[in-house]
Amino acid sequence: MPTRTGYKPGVPCWVDLSSTDLTASVGFYEELFGWRAEFDPSPDSGGYGRFRQGGKLVAGIGPTFGEGVPSVWNTYIATDDALSVAEKVEQAGGRVTIGPVQVFDQGSMAVFQDPAGGSFMVWQPGRHRGAELADEPVALCWSELDSRDPEGSKAFYPAVFGWGSRGAGDAAGVDYTEWLVDGRAVAGMLPIGDRFPSESGTRWLAFFAVRDCDGTVTLAEQRGGKVLRPAQDLPMGRHAVLADPQGAAFAVIALKPAQ
Repeated sequence: MPTRTGYKPGVPCWVDLSSTDLTASVGFYEELFGWRAEFDPSPDSGGYGRFRQGGKLVAGIGPTFGEGVPSVWNTYIATDDALSVAEKVEQAGGRVTIGPVQVFDQGSMAVFQDPAGGSFMVWQPGRHRGAELADEPVALCWSELDSRDPEGSKAFYPAVFGWGSRGAGDAAGVDYTEWLVDGRAVAGMLPIGDRFPSESGTRWLAFFAVRDCDGTVTLAEQRGGKVLRPAQDLPMGRHAVLADPQGAAFAVIALKPAQ
């Protein structure tokens, strides 16, 4: 398991869970993925913790941002200048929700909302460089924007991060888009269509690699999770979209071996 030591600007680098019930969420993900959670007991930490796999950082966890705010997985995109990103977000029609703010000596973060209502974060690293394990079980392996306004998203995100894009239709014939950094796919976008519930809004979805997609789905249901999108085969591998018992959506995928 090689350790990741950093990420290029524009590449998703970290995810964390904002949870309405930290104890229940820790129990669910430790059972589902085998992660181990650790929390800083200092009051200044705000109840924030981190999940590790094999001793390596894979994700974060903390309380939601306010009363009545639902549980959600948050996607962070690497940057070397969070303030500059905030300016570009506003110029492109998005909104700055929080920050940029310094997080001790760990780095700087900011929270934004794109014009279609999707929330996302950026991370300017200090001591914390991002996930130390990626692209293998049981770690973050892909980030996907499910968008109500794909054409608007194609204008907004390249303006903010300088991303390129290319079409990559999946097996179901959906007009899938890959976001590119230096010509390499780093994330994707799926238009929200009839396959989604009518109340579904634009969101960033974290994909975690697993060895057995169907087995993970079964275990998630046994532990109180729900299936939002049943397991199906895609060119990347077999995947499903789930919700944990607190309602936070995430995806799991059994990646096909690289050709």
